[in-house]
Amino acid sequence: MNRDRDRGSSRDGRRGGAGGGGRDFGRSGGGSRFGGGGGFGGGGFGGGGFGGGGGFGSSLKGKQPGERLRKPRWDMSTLQPFRKDFYVPHPNVANRTPQEVAAYRSSVEITVKGTTAPNPIMYFEEVNFPDYVTAEIRKQGFSQPTPIQAQGWPIAMSGRDMVGIAQTGSGKTLAYILPAVVHINFQPRIVRNDGPIALVLAPTRELAQQIQQVATDFGSSTYVRNTCVFGGAPKGGQARDLERGVEIVIATPGRLIDFLERGTTNLRRCTYLVLDEADRMLDMGFEPQIRKIIEQIRPDRQVLMWSATWPKEVRNLAEEFLTDYIQINVGSLQLSANHNILQIVDVCQEYEKEGKLLKLLQEIAAEAENKTMIFVETKRKVDEITRALSRYGWHAMAIHGDKSQQERDYVLNEFRNGKINILVATDVAARGLEAHAR
Repeated sequence: MNRDRDRGSSRDGRRGGAGGGGRDFGRSGGGSRFGGGGGFGGGGFGGGGFGGGGGFGSSLKGKQPGERLRKPRWDMSTLQPFRKDFYVPHPNVANRTPQEVAAYRSSVEITVKGTTAPNPIMYFEEVNFPDYVTAEIRKQGFSQPTPIQAQGWPIAMSGRDMVGIAQTGSGKTLAYILPAVVHINFQPRIVRNDGPIALVLAPTRELAQQIQQVATDFGSSTYVRNTCVFGGAPKGGQARDLERGVEIVIATPGRLIDFLERGTTNLRRCTYLVLDEADRMLDMGFEPQIRKIIEQIRPDRQVLMWSATWPKEVRNLAEEFLTDYIQINVGSLQLSANHNILQIVDVCQEYEKEGKLLKLLQEIAAEAENKTMIFVETKRKVDEITRALSRYGWHAMAIHGDKSQQERDYVLNEFRNGKINILVATDVAARGLEAHAR
């Protein structure tokens, strides 16, 4: 049993985690990453479909993803030129000595690899965003950039390809959304049936919806429209958004492939591509879809890849699809625990777990901030634990891939609003879900 206590780590610049002091109760052993003996749920991810990719299932059964898509023959001489370098260094940033830059990077655990990487900023005033972006930053109440933003913004605004390696909660969504908004506002306006200018690929619909909220917050003031494209929801509304034309599409790979094959949208106007949680997308088997999608985008696009880890598969993808990229690492490249979280591991036998969980819930219930997330490895076990908690008088709700999108949204809203304090979910939901509980 794994007990995590959030110590106030930020989420894209906002304080708070799982309801400020939320807990995660997960597995320990038996198919677990952390060793031990047995876990609340059996081995593997148990078909843990927590919104992964969606849209791909039945419509692609028995065939290769995107097999009806043909790779365009790009002729660079006929492509409309576009601008992607908008960065003008602030005098304070430009005048910092190499020693000052090195000292700052060391203090926030940033390492940078690549040619001619721009200096990091230290304050929002130094990034030289347009006024409409700066005004929204002030409105949101952010005090200072996170390390990934401090180094990532100058690189992204310079039009460079980049890889960002950072743990969840580092502020990476703002690190690519704000440059995307600026990039879009420097391009000709889109018209009906134009595809998007910026495309963000994400592994799960829940993460995609979180990204959409950030895009809405920072794009609405300049009429940068967005839509979120994911499986498990009706296609009609998503298709209408795409046909009307939106500047930003946030999508899971499977549903986007569906729309590309149907001709509902296209990627001919796309010049800014983000791969968020690339390692998770590869883990979930989306590499063929990712390759098909990237084939549809002009070769001189700008690409930003984000990942919590840096395995060989992610490195190979970066080498193939990014050009002269700059790599930013925040913290260690080795997979490790988040140091902002106190983790208590209790190795126990399977029959002991229910009693230990109930005792732990009683302890947590006595605290002022007592939102609790319980992650397990299979959908079946999610339902079993939820029923068991209800029998003992605890008000808990469940979320996993067999639930409809409407059910998932309802449960997340109930948890976020404090109407329930215990959420049980498959562990494939663990990355990124905490933002719903802020």
